[in-house]
Amino acid sequence: MTRRGSLSRLPVGDIVLAVGILLLEVFVAARARAGDGSIIAAIGGLPIPAWIVLVVGSAVLVLRRQRPLVVLAVVVGAYASWHLLEYVDSPSLAIIVAMYGVGRYIVDLRSSVLAVIMAAGVTVAVAFRDGDPLADIALAATVSPFLPWYIGRRVAARHERLGLLEERAELLERNRAAELRQVVEEERRSIARELHDVVAHRVSLMTVQAGAAQAILDDDPQRASKAMTAVEDAGRAALDELRHLLGVLGPRSGDLPRAPAVSLADLPRVAEQMEHAGISVSLDIGEIPDSLPARVDLSAFRIVQESLTNALRHAGPGATARVRVSTDNGELHIEIVDDGLGSDPWVGGSGRGLAGMRERAELLGGRFEAGPTEGGGFRVLATIPLRGLMQ
Repeated sequence: MTRRGSLSRLPVGDIVLAVGILLLEVFVAARARAGDGSIIAAIGGLPIPAWIVLVVGSAVLVLRRQRPLVVLAVVVGAYASWHLLEYVDSPSLAIIVAMYGVGRYIVDLRSSVLAVIMAAGVTVAVAFRDGDPLADIALAATVSPFLPWYIGRRVAARHERLGLLEERAELLERNRAAELRQVVEEERRSIARELHDVVAHRVSLMTVQAGAAQAILDDDPQRASKAMTAVEDAGRAALDELRHLLGVLGPRSGDLPRAPAVSLADLPRVAEQMEHAGISVSLDIGEIPDSLPARVDLSAFRIVQESLTNALRHAGPGATARVRVSTDNGELHIEIVDDGLGSDPWVGGSGRGLAGMRERAELLGGRFEAGPTEGGGFRVLATIPLRGLMQ
């Protein structure tokens, strides 16, 4: 099994290597032929077969990455041909490079070892034929072929490890990017929930109060004035909450607190605002732990506020709403029920309020239910576990 590259894109380094080995082996062969004479003249006097063997055995090295087995076979063949032609100082440097290529670029270990053993067998047979010393034969059978092959295997293993490390780093980077996108998306949803709850509640109060003021302006100017005062108060409260929200989102200076601007302790104020807007609200607040986490406190308040805002918008004038907040068995229970005196309660809204309340409860590991009651009203029930959230 070979790691194949594109034959049309041969590395420049391999071309330079092949040319360098060709020049070196031509020089070695010419020096052996020249003796004490001119090496340049000896180069010119090399026989044509010798040039063919040298050129083929060196030029094939440009394919050592793409076809390492073919390169080894050609180089060993050139080596054997040189000896069969009875030339002296055979070209052996190309064999070392070819052995390295087999170790470096052949993935399958068995094929790689078998190729090296066969090549070593040919070189040993040639050495026996030429009557070389036993020391040279031993080198031809062991160190000469297997050392460059082993170096190639080690280099391949190192590159593979580096590749795995790079892939792992890329995977971690992708995971971090995905986590960052998730965090950013969740932060955007959180901001959207806060903006919706603040704006929807206050604007609903302002709209109802302004409509009431317009309706009674001629008949009861004093009540109309109170209604417009309520509109002003609601606007100021909305601005205060928006400023607080922007302060939390903006750059921090020193140790600015990030506690919520509102909490369950503000529910009586919300109920009073609803009373002024035309909805009767009854509160049943049980004992709430002082150590209630800020995010639970804020989420519980927003669920009640949004439920009352929806009741104001959809239940109709003169409606009543009952709010019950309690703790039991390590859970915070929130229930809001209105009597739905208006027609088609909760119809025509965007649904963002319900979705926001559900997200608030589920992000804290809680449950959320909402739906019409048999009497025509609407019921919201949220349960938030406190175990694991309490400090």
